[in-house]
Amino acid sequence: MKGIVENKVVLVTGASRGIGKAIATLFAESGAQVAFTYLSSVEKGQALEKELSSYGIKAKGYRSDASNYQESEDLVNSVLEDFGSIDILINNAGITRDGLLMRMSEEQWDEVMRVNLKSVFNLTKAATKPMMKAKSGSIINLTSIVGIKGNAGQANYAASKAGIIGFTKSVALELGSRNIRCNAIAPGFIETEMTGELNEATVEEWKKSIPLRRGGDPSEVAKVCLFLASDLSSYVTGQTIQVDGGLLT
Repeated sequence: MKGIVENKVVLVTGASRGIGKAIATLFAESGAQVAFTYLSSVEKGQALEKELSSYGIKAKGYRSDASNYQESEDLVNSVLEDFGSIDILINNAGITRDGLLMRMSEEQWDEVMRVNLKSVFNLTKAATKPMMKAKSGSIINLTSIVGIKGNAGQANYAASKAGIIGFTKSVALELGSRNIRCNAIAPGFIETEMTGELNEATVEEWKKSIPLRRGGDPSEVAKVCLFLASDLSSYVTGQTIQVDGGLLT
């Protein structure tokens, strides 16, 4: 896939593991310059910087909290200083704090909204300024099929991910005239460290309900990111692409 994002500067949030790491790695393999964030996983973040640099591209990790407005502004300024531009923004940072609504605390609700939804606002707002100057850009927001269909025990997560879809459409409408595209990706059951903690019987039950009869690999989400970041999708904006093996079909 080399060439389609070669020398483009991509900023990926929450890239120290799982889907974020797969995205950062694929973009590095494809010749992009990669700026990425991590927060708690400091060692993993530093290791990833070395790993990405081995592809012969410029890579730099930043310890930054995407849910903090000022830190997001500072991050974008640092990336612009270090890389010169931001061509692609991938808002991937997210958490879960699952529980039935009747037992869910205000703190569990607020934390998920802050990390999953406010972070997308923070980074998009900060990155929009340089993109508008350049009259070019691709913003990709990671939502979830749970944001489309809901899920018992995940009212906070589902609401945050549904919010991302509405936000994505609005940004696409606002910034389309400036040649800035904004799309969302809704992964289904993707096998990461998080799903590795589930018991085998639960995983097998999930797989039976998926038409492709398997969980997705993080790299399969990353490939759709690469498509949306590149000129292969130059006439695609305001869309939510499900990467779910047909689960919601």
